[in-house]
Amino acid sequence: MSGFIGEFFGTMILMVLGAGTGASINLNKTYAKGGNWTFVCVAWGMAVTMGVYVAGLLGSQGHLNPAVTIGFAVFGYFPWADVVPYLLGQFLGAFVGAALVAVQFYPHFKATPDEESGNMVGIFATRPAIKSPLFNFLSEVIATWAFVFILLNLGNFTQGLKPFIVGILIMVVGMGLGTTTGFALNPARDWAPRLAYTILPIPNKGSAEWDYAWVPMCGPLVGGVLAAGLQYWITY
Repeated sequence: MSGFIGEFFGTMILMVLGAGTGASINLNKTYAKGGNWTFVCVAWGMAVTMGVYVAGLLGSQGHLNPAVTIGFAVFGYFPWADVVPYLLGQFLGAFVGAALVAVQFYPHFKATPDEESGNMVGIFATRPAIKSPLFNFLSEVIATWAFVFILLNLGNFTQGLKPFIVGILIMVVGMGLGTTTGFALNPARDWAPRLAYTILPIPNKGSAEWDYAWVPMCGPLVGGVLAAGLQYWITY
């Protein structure tokens, strides 16, 4: 149960701060409207850091990400018995975090009349810079592979200053590899908020772009498994 609780609240914090950044730079009449990619990467990195701290204190390993949980489990770095509670916590936490952002920025959604003005699913979920499904998929595989492989070499990343290292890792992955697809790296942080954008009464919202959603689901899962497999091959 502590695993579910930690992952739920950690992922909720991750999403409320991360999607809050998306809303801040896209919606009309916010003080951060038009923020740049560096702003996005730093904010998401710190969002992950704070989520890992919360999750660790509440009893989980701070995965906050099905690609981490499943990749670790496939190669014996995490017990399969805990996978389902972790995944439930991650998806539910991400949905609640997105819902809180919808409430926080409700007047700004009302003030942003259409997608061209910034009221788009990209506030909550990822979109490709150039839509090319195969290469979008490979982008997510490569970015998540790098993220999870490095994560595996950090040891227990909920302790001490290591959550800040994880945040820096997110920043550099975003700056180096995330500009093609928005670096989902994480099916929960994409699918649950995309669902929230779809079903919640958000004013003036555009398309949720579910035709693209397989990429941020499958790409990170493949990347996570490949990273854990490489780590296993090297160390065993």
